[in-house]
Amino acid sequence: MGFTRRRFLHTGIGVSAALLAAACAGTGDPSSGPQRGGTLRVGALGAAARREVDPHANLANDSDFLAASLLYDALTVPGANPTVAPRLATAWEADAAQRRWSFTLAPGAAFHSGAPVTAEDVVWSMRRLRAVGGASKMPVPEAGIAADGANRVVFTLDEPNTQLPLLLRLMTFTVPAGTTDFTASVGSGPFRLDSAGGDTTRLVRNEHWHGGAPPLDAIEITAFGSADALSNAVLGGQLDLASNVGAIAGRAAVARGDLRVIRRADDTMVGLAMRTADGPFADPRVRAAVRLGVDRQRLVDQVYSGFGRTAADVLGTADPLYDTALSRARDVDRARTLLREANFDTGRTHALVTKAEVAGEVESARVLATQLGEIGLRLEVQVAESGAFYDRTWLTAPLYTVSWGTNDSVLFLAAKLMTSGSNRNETAFRDPEFDAATARALAATDETALAAACREVQRIQFERGGYVVWGMADGVDVARTGVSGLPTLGGFGRVQLERAWLA
Repeated sequence: MGFTRRRFLHTGIGVSAALLAAACAGTGDPSSGPQRGGTLRVGALGAAARREVDPHANLANDSDFLAASLLYDALTVPGANPTVAPRLATAWEADAAQRRWSFTLAPGAAFHSGAPVTAEDVVWSMRRLRAVGGASKMPVPEAGIAADGANRVVFTLDEPNTQLPLLLRLMTFTVPAGTTDFTASVGSGPFRLDSAGGDTTRLVRNEHWHGGAPPLDAIEITAFGSADALSNAVLGGQLDLASNVGAIAGRAAVARGDLRVIRRADDTMVGLAMRTADGPFADPRVRAAVRLGVDRQRLVDQVYSGFGRTAADVLGTADPLYDTALSRARDVDRARTLLREANFDTGRTHALVTKAEVAGEVESARVLATQLGEIGLRLEVQVAESGAFYDRTWLTAPLYTVSWGTNDSVLFLAAKLMTSGSNRNETAFRDPEFDAATARALAATDETALAAACREVQRIQFERGGYVVWGMADGVDVARTGVSGLPTLGGFGRVQLERAWLA
């Protein structure tokens, strides 16, 4: 019998084995082992004015999420195959009903203060995550999170869920119980906080990390307000690594002997969110027209400079269960017909709100406005500062750009962004059939049932969802040639820098 995703989700594996596998998958020279020492200078997109130190809050800055992922341990993290790997939790198992999950904590896990990480710390942190971030960050109700001894945490769900380890990735950061001031950033991750000021945060090695001390002495993370500034910094030699810097910098670095480009497939989705509950895009015919009006290949060529591929309006393109049969070609005539049938007011101009959060996002909005003008949809592109965007646009506006960097699971994104109960439902999508299909997928106890339910989830998204997912960008990191052991996973796997080293 093969080692399937189902078997992995129900057993877990040792964290040391997972980290060893990650290290072996890095981009370093396989003939030599990691060298200890040195400071890695990393640049990532972010604005110092909206720096966030609360690990359970909305970490809109890429630089903040990178720092949090190194300072704190999540219960599980992205993996290659399967797409979930252990971190603070080293093993897990569910009861026969798939409602009660037990997670075992890593032996020797300790906070930067030296205090051991206990089940009570995890329980307090996960309950706080639910209170602060809602069901999209923590799918288990607060009352369903409890300790079972010193090193085991039990999650009890209202409904069967075979995918809980997958849904606990990324944001399930554990802090000492009772923490309310996060300035000191006391976690149990591979690095601890040394200093933070202005645009730069300095982290130093945690010699006592339960996964083994990282090779690097320190990582300095600098926030850059634009992809252009980040690109100029790495091309100018001010950085050792520009994280997710984008295709333009990648093209410039290809010919440089002192730099190399790491391409990570299915890394970032930059798309459109259309509000489905009310307003001009509530009619599914209008949404269908918008999707048919998009020239996907031209967008990939213009916005991603070819560093990516087209997609068909379904999130989770790197999932092994992604339905590759789904495709959508541009059809301007049909799009115009659908707008007429929906009595859409083509004389009115609608706002398309965007933000410079990831490389190419603003440019994509401008290209989309031009393309959709050809079907009679008049759009005015409005560029908002990220803080204002999340305060005034996100979750409420009729039309805006979105970006997501975790695209290896159809279910992960369906549960967190599109079910009726999600507090991050960007398109205000309320569809009982979709909710039921998602619930069936989460409760599936065999691969056949899971695949069938996932196909249904994708079909509904494709036919009447609120997203325009026109393409997937490759993750493009630019690194100095002496940097090794960098992650190669798409999406937020890029923040797992604990095995990076300097030659």
